[in-house]
Amino acid sequence: MATQHAAVDLGASNGRVMIGLVADDAVTLTEIHRFPNGGIPVGDHLYTDTLGLYAGVVEGLRRANRVGKVCSVGVDSWGVDYGRIDVEGQLLGSPRHYRDERTIAQQEKLRAQFTDDELYRMTGIQPGAAYNTIYQLMDDMTSVQWPLVDQVLFTPDLVGFLLSGARGAEATIASTSQLLDAATRQWSPEMARAARIPLEIFAELQEPGTRRGRLRPGLIEGSEIELVAVGGHDTASAVAATPAVDEHFAFISCGTWSVVGAELLEPIKSSEALAAGYTNELGIDGTVRFNRNLTGLWLLQECQRAWQEAGEDANLFDLLDAAARSKELVSVVDAGSEVFLARGDMPSLIAEECRRTGQPVPQDKGAMVRCVLDSLALAHARTIRAIQELGGPEVHAVHIVGGGCQNELLCQLTADACQLPVVAGPVEAAALGNIIVQARAMGELDGDRAALRKVIANSGGVIRYEPHGSARPWDEAASRIF
Repeated sequence: MATQHAAVDLGASNGRVMIGLVADDAVTLTEIHRFPNGGIPVGDHLYTDTLGLYAGVVEGLRRANRVGKVCSVGVDSWGVDYGRIDVEGQLLGSPRHYRDERTIAQQEKLRAQFTDDELYRMTGIQPGAAYNTIYQLMDDMTSVQWPLVDQVLFTPDLVGFLLSGARGAEATIASTSQLLDAATRQWSPEMARAARIPLEIFAELQEPGTRRGRLRPGLIEGSEIELVAVGGHDTASAVAATPAVDEHFAFISCGTWSVVGAELLEPIKSSEALAAGYTNELGIDGTVRFNRNLTGLWLLQECQRAWQEAGEDANLFDLLDAAARSKELVSVVDAGSEVFLARGDMPSLIAEECRRTGQPVPQDKGAMVRCVLDSLALAHARTIRAIQELGGPEVHAVHIVGGGCQNELLCQLTADACQLPVVAGPVEAAALGNIIVQARAMGELDGDRAALRKVIANSGGVIRYEPHGSARPWDEAASRIF
């Protein structure tokens, strides 16, 4: 049987175990097991079902090992969340979910002592996100359980610990904490002192590609699977799998949310970058991901939900077909506005924003979806332009990875708005980035980031879109709302 690598990819709504076979300088990816995830409300708080995720991972690995010999496994997940273990290595309760609102008071406490500019320069992470690990820990330290805590492990490191007993703090996931300095790739003593968090509670920092040892004996019968630290933050793994031909590219990890950014060798910690909403998170091979989170296909998903709840047809393919036939740039909205963040009647919210800015209100579903996609493409373009203005690289191409790369109209509109070629794919970028880092660590691949990305390019699933028209209509559209 062929040797395979298993990628554990944990997302906000589900977890997956996928296997990757590396052969002929390409990767073949197969989904083996999918299981649900999501916050679990108990009383006034929201928790993560870590043990449920662990059970799903173990079942997926057992299934994978029946398909073919699995030699290694890597885990990636969303950022900022963590679990606590005691001196005996036991999990101390269910981890709190990042959407739990316990952190707001702690955020206000820290920001009352320092300006946002001071906090930003310590780590390069936006201090305005109340869900950051630093605020969660500040709250945790007031709990009666805190004296029992021996160590804190971020979500992918925690799952890896449960699988193997090996401890570590992988750098890309640690960088989401607001406690790690993106310039030094080490914990920030200055930030830790400001928050009064003892850095001893963290495991040893490790870079992606660190081999951590074999899984617990007997866990996967008849196997000798080795745990490898990969890009633990799912966006770090996704960017690692961007099939870029040179370093002058921007990336968009596109799904419910759009993470738009560029890969740097040094962070940008300027006041202008702070004000513009950019954060500096770590990537593989000594890189920094200078990126900003934008509302993504959430706008379209919420429109669909509203129409479905009203008993109306909201088939995605029909909606996109109608949008493609609708006139372009009739109306646009600021896709990054907080108005659109909460669940609600999205078509009504968009209509109200159009009225407020003196633009025509979309009169049918096709026009509404066209407004959404035009607005997202415009937001992508403005964000990429700002990256260059703030000191990032000159961008020659835009790479869209993740589920949103399957939306052909959005990809084409992004190319038009940016006036740059868009390379769409792969869809399963996080899992592929996870796999190639493992394969290199295990000696099946070698070379730098460019060599790894060539393997991804050889694996297929990529479509190129050339820009149409000129930038002028997009600039005119932007002038209506900005």
